[in-house]
Amino acid sequence: MPELPEVETIVRDLNKSVLGRKIEDIWCDWKKSIKKPSNFFNFQKQIKKRRVKKIWRRAKNILIELSGDKILLIHQKMTGHLLYGKWQRAKGKWFSLTRGPIRDDPMNRFLHLIFWLDNGKQLALSDLRKFAKVELWDKNQFFSSPDFKSWGPEPLERNFTFEKFKKALPPKGRVKQVLMNPQVIAGIGNIYADEILWEAKVHPLTPIRQLNSRQLKAIYKAIRKVLQKAIKLGGTSISDFRKLSGEKGHFGELRRVYRRENEKCYRCGTIIKRIKIGGRGTCFCPACQKL
Repeated sequence: MPELPEVETIVRDLNKSVLGRKIEDIWCDWKKSIKKPSNFFNFQKQIKKRRVKKIWRRAKNILIELSGDKILLIHQKMTGHLLYGKWQRAKGKWFSLTRGPIRDDPMNRFLHLIFWLDNGKQLALSDLRKFAKVELWDKNQFFSSPDFKSWGPEPLERNFTFEKFKKALPPKGRVKQVLMNPQVIAGIGNIYADEILWEAKVHPLTPIRQLNSRQLKAIYKAIRKVLQKAIKLGGTSISDFRKLSGEKGHFGELRRVYRRENEKCYRCGTIIKRIKIGGRGTCFCPACQKL
């Protein structure tokens, strides 16, 4: 699933390509992805001819503010990613008219939602497993919604201090599961929880209450370091994620621990182990990250 770095990568590219554009029309062949309003034709009617005023990220959600005080929320879920280009439909399939990865990478071929823009380009959602969620909100209702209010602090904002980090932590829970809880800290998922804890030399099963001040400080610093590096490299594309251009991100090439079970630790040479925590595969170094 795209996590904070992948979503932030998409948002930054959207701001370069789509900001200020007007939505002319919409096509969708998997209407279950439109969660609000539940009727696609109502969604289509409400969104057509609106102009993109602002694009930002909250947690793992892409938020596109539209004229008329509307907000388009896109959560890419497990295998979804947005693409920007030009496509043409023939024999029941969409074909990219743009050369390069957006056309040639097979992960970019699962188009289920397309927005036509006023510059002749299209914004498309490719989603292999069709789990992505799309919602159209009235702006005031969105900011007062339970979901919006429930998201935890953004870990890369300037006001996310070490004190705020400590205050956000619950009294109970294993550290990896706590980091992945969006009500504690927004945007961290399985990939970056593993990478953060390896960087901080903390075992993923460590109970929160047993972490000392040194370990907490190391985790806090690792959160910012790892996420910032991943954004700079365009996210992780070892699975389904692709950038707006259809290209892969490059953080996966620098992974220290995630999905590296049975390989040597880059820090000490010990073989990386894999366990399950809360049903999620978890990789760690048993020598560097002792329980």
